[in-house]
Amino acid sequence: MATRSAVLAGVCCVGLSGCGVESDTVHETVSNLQEAGFPANDIQVVDGTVYVGQDVVVSLLASRELLDEPSDAPELYRTSNLVSTSIQTIYVRPVRPLAATVVAQLHEAIANYNDLGLTFDFVFAPNPCELDPNCPPRPPYANIDLVINPVLPAGASATSLFPSGGNPGARIELGPGVAQLAPNILKHLLTHELGHTIGLRHADYFNRAISCGGTSVNEGSGSVGAIHIAGTPTGASPGGSIMNTCIPANTPGEFTSTDITALNFLY
Repeated sequence: MATRSAVLAGVCCVGLSGCGVESDTVHETVSNLQEAGFPANDIQVVDGTVYVGQDVVVSLLASRELLDEPSDAPELYRTSNLVSTSIQTIYVRPVRPLAATVVAQLHEAIANYNDLGLTFDFVFAPNPCELDPNCPPRPPYANIDLVINPVLPAGASATSLFPSGGNPGARIELGPGVAQLAPNILKHLLTHELGHTIGLRHADYFNRAISCGGTSVNEGSGSVGAIHIAGTPTGASPGGSIMNTCIPANTPGEFTSTDITALNFLY
């Protein structure tokens, strides 16, 4: 998942020759982006090219496609597999020590879920006592390994696995630079990846340009499925869900009301 973490200075017009056809194209593209919900400080024009998130180019056609998608509210989709209701505790265990900033925001991300009173709790457990015969009994549980991987797909800050066999996705991989992310961006990222491990798909999987800008990309349902979650609308909007593909620069790192509706329906 790509992270849009740079806050831009605003909309500027650089290198345009007068107010001719090129300027009209740029003005319509910017207008479409704003109508689609992108904040003005996340849009930049340089030498006649429109960018969002500093490094994503948005064409006029792509901006028009944004308006063709339903955008009244964010939808949420899930995979075919979910976490079994018998699982009461999900331990998130780092394979190696994590930077203090990552640990702090992981606790915040875990609190996002635990505050909802779901059928399970996430627990940060650096050293689960699975092999200790004196370890006190625990209710049915599952583990998620959290690792730092210096080689992730291009543009990705983290990756994670979807549920399988009634257990959550067993692994989250973080890029080596995540400790340098702003706290709310990091909290958003970790909350998002935990969401994948319990079966949440990208809210804008059918058109990643909604949150990332650029050309429309449909991830497809793939082998894991993309099932609409009852009670959530079927449109998507920038910043409308913590499960959107890309992270807005001004994220609070918290669930939206639609995220909460979806999680309460599932768990």
